[in-house]
Amino acid sequence: MPNTTATSSTSFWKPTSSKGFVFVLLGAALWGTDAIFRKGLASTVPTSVVVWVEQLIPLLCLLAYALRGVRRALATFTAKDWIFLVMIGCGASTVATYLYTRAFTYGIYTTPVLLQQVQPLFAIVGARVLLRERLHPRFGLFVLAALVGSYFIAFAHPSTPSFHLLAPALLTLSAAGIWGLGTVFGRSLGAKVPFAELTALRVLFGLFAATILVAVQHDFGYLAHLSGSSSRALLLMSLFPGLFALLLYYIGLRATPASVATLAELAFPITALLVNYFDFNINLSNWQWMGVLILVGTITTMGLNRREESLAGVDVQQILLG
Repeated sequence: MPNTTATSSTSFWKPTSSKGFVFVLLGAALWGTDAIFRKGLASTVPTSVVVWVEQLIPLLCLLAYALRGVRRALATFTAKDWIFLVMIGCGASTVATYLYTRAFTYGIYTTPVLLQQVQPLFAIVGARVLLRERLHPRFGLFVLAALVGSYFIAFAHPSTPSFHLLAPALLTLSAAGIWGLGTVFGRSLGAKVPFAELTALRVLFGLFAATILVAVQHDFGYLAHLSGSSSRALLLMSLFPGLFALLLYYIGLRATPASVATLAELAFPITALLVNYFDFNINLSNWQWMGVLILVGTITTMGLNRREESLAGVDVQQILLG
């Protein structure tokens, strides 16, 4: 697979093809189905076990790339590179996923699904701090609008917020922040490691961290008692909203400029809303609908206006690390 380095946007970002756009759209739509599986698992399987399996299954599929990636890392990585890899694998892949899954245990499904849309904001701030990339002149307005939209999504009745609704929102925002920072760390490694190998290294280190998490919480015993339905849900979630969605998105992104990919990514919140309505029978309040429009509109506008030259790498790595 090609390298995900973003040092030359003119060679990487090709003219849009209809096939590329469809692949991006399908990948984003698959992400929106994640809640179908995660909702039931969050209430029946320990969170640490869910996260552990989410690392294990993709690693088994990418084992050859993982071995190749380890050899490449041992030969080329500096101390800083290893730190970045630990942050990506242990932080973005395991800790963030753990926090996100914990948000589902509160029985509030719309909030975590939609609030993770704020990841690009964290990624761009991280790129500014760590990579010295320039911020868009109106970035402050984007942040303010995203905060307003997030607040409306988190609280169906904004004038009377409750702790029960605040907890899943904070967990999701924390996860989005770690994913966003992982995006920045991944951009640095993308210049040294091809996409498939970096993905495999990510889940390898993620599995290591998840194993410690399961052991500390004494949850390994649950693996031997997983029901058939839980096992199927874990497998399907790891493959479809997980690995397959990532691969579809990346294949499509190779032939889709960042601005066009941003439009295709709208399939994610749309699919998530359809899942909420048809599978969970959840209707949003008027305030939440307003929040969805504000947040999606903000992220989309930001994507359409950002400079490809400075932020193209963030778009590529967001899917790798998110």
